[in-house]
Amino acid sequence: MRFSQLALILGCTAVAFGSIVPLRAEATNYQIKSGVTSVYHDLSYLSSIGLNLTGSDNTVEPINSDFIVGFGIDPTTNFTFSDTGGFIPLSGTIKHTGTVTFNNQTTVGNFSISFDSTRAINNASGLYLKDTYSLNTILFDLSAPENVTLNNNNLTINKVNLLFSPEFAKIIGNSSLAGNLAGIARIDAKVVPVNAVPEPTSTLAFLTVGLGLLLVKIKKQI
Repeated sequence: MRFSQLALILGCTAVAFGSIVPLRAEATNYQIKSGVTSVYHDLSYLSSIGLNLTGSDNTVEPINSDFIVGFGIDPTTNFTFSDTGGFIPLSGTIKHTGTVTFNNQTTVGNFSISFDSTRAINNASGLYLKDTYSLNTILFDLSAPENVTLNNNNLTINKVNLLFSPEFAKIIGNSSLAGNLAGIARIDAKVVPVNAVPEPTSTLAFLTVGLGLLLVKIKKQI
């Protein structure tokens, strides 16, 4: 076998490795374990539509003074997401503790945040916030966040618009509120990786078969 032939084959192999190996990059799934969701409402606007905030219980300090109230993320939270493309919800809910009371009579809270792709219409992202304390209904659809950062297992989902859900608007008695801006939220959470998601094993199989054929070809030409 001529050296030039071997060089050509090895060169092609190097190119093949250079083009295929990057496809084996891994994406990671994460689960939210703890943290706080901070919420801001324009209280004067809420009052104008008949919702006067009159109390809160078992809440926490919000992340900063830009927000009114914080809700601690419950340890039983099972919300998972992928870091592919930044932030892709997969399953589960972000469970919270803490309640707020309106008009001294309606208490809502222990909120959960979940994802339903069928709710991703108009300005909604498919994420939604549900009251699990008394009304047991979806209060707000969430917009796509302005930015998401994941650094050293610290997740920040920032500037999420709270949009009145059709369900809550109906309860309030004003269906025209559906989709209107009701406030802003920010999620600051600790997350842990739950598993790696490798690229399909077909890539490795392709390499194995390709190298096998290459060796056969070399043997035949020696």
